[in-house]
Amino acid sequence: MLLRNRPPRLDNRPEVPASGFEHLAPSSLAVTRWLAANRVDYVLVGPVARAIRGGGGHDGPIAIVAAPYGRNLDRLARALSSAHARERREHEPGGHGSDVAGPALRLTAEKLLRPERWALRCGEHELDVEGHAPEGPRYQDLVYEATRFQLGPELAVEVAAAEHIEHFEHVRRTGAVPEIRVSRLTREPEPS
Repeated sequence: MLLRNRPPRLDNRPEVPASGFEHLAPSSLAVTRWLAANRVDYVLVGPVARAIRGGGGHDGPIAIVAAPYGRNLDRLARALSSAHARERREHEPGGHGSDVAGPALRLTAEKLLRPERWALRCGEHELDVEGHAPEGPRYQDLVYEATRFQLGPELAVEVAAAEHIEHFEHVRRTGAVPEIRVSRLTREPEPS
């Protein structure tokens, strides 16, 4: 295989974050740089997105919603395969941040289009690829309301709006899409 056809590697070289983003973990910056080097289009959601928007520290993996077109999903699948992505088992002893992981996965664009979330570990880095559920926000809605943040030199990411970040956090916590009910209060007619 020619070297130019190999996907860029996920490395651990130190990143210099832009001013105001020093609180981000080096692993988070490494994953976002790796996704950019692989030319993957995505919107950042989850705890790291909340931290970028100023919502406190982050405790969790990079979570993305990938653009749902074929070439993009092929690039993401190829990058994940080259990084030897394994399924992360959060409900086993150790959970988040542990070395509990399954065998290497063979992901394809079709698998990445499924509605479930892929909780992955690529070496020491954690990445969640959110599924394309029909009842959740679509990628087009996410990117339309997203804000672009410059995290470092030549490293810009699209971060979802706060309400979309909350949506994905709710789904992660409960396993269900939030139910929104609209009710109208009617006034009793005043006696005349």
